[in-house]
Amino acid sequence: MADTESVLRCLTGILQAGHLTGIEQLPGLLARQAELVGAYGARVFVTDLRQLVLRELTGRGLDAGEGGEEFAVESTLPGVAFRETRILSSPVAESGRTRYWVPVLDGTQRLGVLRADVAEGTPEEQARATLMHLSSLTALLMVSKQPFSDAHARLVRTETMNVAAEMQWKLMPPLAFANEQIALGAAMEPAYKVAGDAFDYATDADTVHLAIFDAMGHDRAAGLTANLAVATCRAQRREGHDLISTARAIEQTLLNEFHHDRYATGILADLDSRTGELSWINCGHLPPVVIRGGRWVTTLHCPPTHPMGTDLGLPAIVRQEHLEPGDRLLLYTDGITEARDALGREFGLDRFVDFIVRHQADGLPVPETLRRLMRAVLQHHENHLSDDATVVFLEWHGTARNAAMRPTAPASNAGSHDDTLAL
Repeated sequence: MADTESVLRCLTGILQAGHLTGIEQLPGLLARQAELVGAYGARVFVTDLRQLVLRELTGRGLDAGEGGEEFAVESTLPGVAFRETRILSSPVAESGRTRYWVPVLDGTQRLGVLRADVAEGTPEEQARATLMHLSSLTALLMVSKQPFSDAHARLVRTETMNVAAEMQWKLMPPLAFANEQIALGAAMEPAYKVAGDAFDYATDADTVHLAIFDAMGHDRAAGLTANLAVATCRAQRREGHDLISTARAIEQTLLNEFHHDRYATGILADLDSRTGELSWINCGHLPPVVIRGGRWVTTLHCPPTHPMGTDLGLPAIVRQEHLEPGDRLLLYTDGITEARDALGREFGLDRFVDFIVRHQADGLPVPETLRRLMRAVLQHHENHLSDDATVVFLEWHGTARNAAMRPTAPASNAGSHDDTLAL
């Protein structure tokens, strides 16, 4: 493996060439530059929208005869690296090299995995450090190139997407985010037919803004309602308006557009990430849940005002709750709790919260917990939800430094070796 100066030249070369490189040319650029530091056959595999498979990023999408390799997230070595955000390695018998699978992360958003082989005798620590740098730069380039690549959009889809879902996914922020104070994750199903659900979040200095919406209906009009709610929410936030003013503005937008024919329920919330002070209003929506100390502590009740767009004249009341370090806040829509099995039994709030508690107790990252949750909800409803199901999960770390972005110390297993990149 190359020395530090060679690694720096490699990364600089990728960065400089990346300015004029589309996602279609990224695999070739990465493979060529990686060989300069002793990483051979470098390939990138990206996850699909539901995070069920890892597909090779060839730059050609899924055109006939040109697709690359594909791995299941649930049952393969690269799938383990992706699910658990671990660097995994195993010997390649025919070449005498060692093959590494490295998570490709944009912050805490899991984009896929990087595969590369290194020569026998290469020090483990050196190989892992170099491949982590390559993976990090790959993630940054992928995120910058994705928005204008139809090849990438085709690659990450396993089903046909309806128009409403096309609107929603273009509008939503990334499904995972973390800084020193918070870790945040979100999920939406049915991924290819979602219509009236939407979520939003943003940071503004020490404030974290949160919102979740559930628009009336399951059609394109429901998607437009949710889109208008999110867009108005953002416009008001960025003008410095408070929660009540924002809710009123959303209502007025919906009234102007639909004349009482469409509405959306929702929660609007602000978190002071320094103090843990949470402020929120409830616009006819299901109340948030707080998990503390590994158990369900409380449901945050607040006298709800009317759904936005109904113009019923009910007062909006802002409530506060002081979170403690380690507290987890759940916002969700009724598609989560009201999903029914073949016997008509609901998934239910108790099962929902218990699922989160148990999987967090196992030390799973927030994004992986939500990925498994949505699989459980879909399986409960025999993979055909009758309503949109959305959840937003925020963990407040307090003033302690968030370890989400730092790898743990290396640990050995028989036949393999891994580093855990905790989220």
